[in-house]
Amino acid sequence: MRSIDATHDPSLTSWVDSANLPQCDFPLQNLPFAVFRRSGSREPLRCGVGIGDAVLDLTALGAAAPRSGPAAEALGACAAPALNGLMALGPAAALALRQTLSQLLRTGSAHAAALASALVPQAQAQFAVPARIGDYTDFYTSIHHATAVGRLFRPDQPLLPNYQWVPIAYHGRASSIGVSGQQVRRPQGQLMPRGAERPHLAPSERLDYELELGVFIGAGNTLGDPIPLERAEQHVFGLCLLNDWSARDVQAWEYQPLGPFLAKNFATTVSPWVVTLEALAPFRAPWQRPAADPAPLAYLDGQTLRASGALDISLGVALETARMRERGVPPVPLSRSNFRDCYWSLAQMVAHHTVNGCNLAPGDLLGTGTQSGPQPQEAGSLLELTGGGKQPVTLPDGETRTFLADGDSVILRAWCERAGFRRIGFGEAAGTVCPAR
Repeated sequence: MRSIDATHDPSLTSWVDSANLPQCDFPLQNLPFAVFRRSGSREPLRCGVGIGDAVLDLTALGAAAPRSGPAAEALGACAAPALNGLMALGPAAALALRQTLSQLLRTGSAHAAALASALVPQAQAQFAVPARIGDYTDFYTSIHHATAVGRLFRPDQPLLPNYQWVPIAYHGRASSIGVSGQQVRRPQGQLMPRGAERPHLAPSERLDYELELGVFIGAGNTLGDPIPLERAEQHVFGLCLLNDWSARDVQAWEYQPLGPFLAKNFATTVSPWVVTLEALAPFRAPWQRPAADPAPLAYLDGQTLRASGALDISLGVALETARMRERGVPPVPLSRSNFRDCYWSLAQMVAHHTVNGCNLAPGDLLGTGTQSGPQPQEAGSLLELTGGGKQPVTLPDGETRTFLADGDSVILRAWCERAGFRRIGFGEAAGTVCPAR
């Protein structure tokens, strides 16, 4: 587990004034990483760190950069168009770089004037997927989502008997992962209408979003060597927002017996910002599950997990329709939930993924699965909010939705708040639905 240290001190402020605003996602206590270049330029992509409403170009630190030690090694790894090199160095290097950046960016830094030229306004930046993603695995860690969806697909057995024992997951498609702002083409697939005798090929009519977190792997493991639970988080670099778009009508027809395929591999949207586990240290919470549920097998259980294996991360999803956009109406919130309520933790996901010897690599991405809470208004998908499309959601301007329409934009956000610490945020992961070809 990463520890709380001087970089989390809530009294610290930055010479970047916007970082000191109360509701700023990126105060000095956060320092998330991204990959970017100036919009409209042909500059090479490079690594940066978020501070206030700007991004600090890590290739332009110049004389302020450390010359030796773990921080220098970490900064050298950032001289690349992706974060994989930094991720591969492990948590000690990431922590050293975080501590250096905190000192350089805080109020009173002797390097403030020199570093000002290395800041690029986020509004003038073009972002990319933060890492080269070799493999993508999507988990199913919310028992509330699993039960609600299971009730729609299998009313006689909503929760399958293995769910309380196995962190369920499937391997997704890394090539269709895009960054916030992604234009998502409505997919085609085989549909089997109720009462029909044969399926037909058509655009999905039940396009949905999924409110998730993404987990970027840091240092990998050797093929054949499982990662034990107590060391699992040493192999996690940080978290982002993730929307695993889903064609529910395609999914209903294809998902048995092997699970999702075309219903989910057409697009996945991630936020450009990766919030490190170091930044999330103040927002730890006990991991727990109902006393009546079976205890995990020994390789998925431990004292550290139970004491602080959960993360208190608030999650929200908002919708902007084409008509709202034309009228200048802001996106309307649809639901909120919290990652603290997930049934399986980060460490359990990593430990289970590798217990058979599977080798993870720097930049691999794990999805947490849709994060729904115990209350109906905490649903992380339209499938749940509308009871499978039977109860439309009415928007403030009178529009209704059972599933997504062409022109709809979905915006995911996340943030952490705790008394005695600065609020930090994840930015957003936004995507817009385009008509089928």
